[in-house]
Amino acid sequence: MRRKSVVTRWLGAGLASVLGVVTLTLALTGRLGLYVNPASSWFAVGMAALLLVGAVLSCLLPLGAEEDHGHDHGDHDHDHDHEGIGVMALTGGAVASVVAVAVLVTPPATLSAQLAMSRDAGAPPLFAGSDTVSLAASGDTSHFGVGDWASVFATATNPDSFEGDPVTLIGFATPASNGGNFDLTRLIITHCVIDARPASVPIAATGKVPSTGTWVTVTGKVRTTSNGTLEIDATSVQPVPQPKDPYEY
Repeated sequence: MRRKSVVTRWLGAGLASVLGVVTLTLALTGRLGLYVNPASSWFAVGMAALLLVGAVLSCLLPLGAEEDHGHDHGDHDHDHDHEGIGVMALTGGAVASVVAVAVLVTPPATLSAQLAMSRDAGAPPLFAGSDTVSLAASGDTSHFGVGDWASVFATATNPDSFEGDPVTLIGFATPASNGGNFDLTRLIITHCVIDARPASVPIAATGKVPSTGTWVTVTGKVRTTSNGTLEIDATSVQPVPQPKDPYEY
């Protein structure tokens, strides 16, 4: 009975503590942004702290207190039901434990270029609103990222208005999907990596095409192609290390 109580405590307070420790560690080391939109970090950190407080308080209960349901278990069939549920709970708990420990000991990693391509649904990347498109036509676009320009390229009703706009963008190379020699791609996160979606802009450049997944800085100008679409006419494509923050939000 004591062993069962220890297992139950681990499946509850133990796994919650692991999740809380991992989240707070990522936040303190500046790597939580690899999993969560920085705008939502305060919520993730707050929930992690609450998890740890709850786990500590639960340990004040004596072992076995979780088993006191306040009703009689005299029914034999009811006992068999609990045994079946217990086996499933232990199996699920074992899987969850392996995942939790793996997360605890495995260094954080970014999503790959292959995953970005697998999530490309072929639909226009509408990551920005109409205000972004309006700003691109008349305002300062120096802070625009790949996601912003991908939205502009997909929704512009007057492509000529962007002709000659200077751009400097950082992303990783993926095969060309809509003109150009290759696409410059970034993963865009709304809330967390689960909803990450790729955004790409076509790059027209001379010289060797970067291999898929290579991070590059592209400098050039926006231009209108003969079929009325937009692309970036690159004057420079330079390989760079992966940025500390590889996503756009």
